[in-house]
Amino acid sequence: MPKMKTKRGAAKRLKKTASGKLMRAGGWKQHKLETKGPKRRRHLRQGKVVSTADERRLRVLVPYL
Repeated sequence: MPKMKTKRGAAKRLKKTASGKLMRAGGWKQHKLETKGPKRRRHLRQGKVVSTADERRLRVLVPYL
C-alpha cells in the first residue's frame, strides 16, 4: 500500500497541539488594522482550535501532522 500524500497547502496552515487537536490561524488581521484597538489586534494574533465539525475533514488532508 503506498503512503498517503499530505496536502501541502493544508500542512502550511495547520499545526497540531500537544493534546492532538489542530490549530489554525484566525482571520481579520490583514488590513484596516488602524481601526482595531491594540487589545483586539493582540488577541487576533493567537491561533484558534479547529472546530470538531471540521476536524475529521481536515485530518484527511494532513495524515502525518
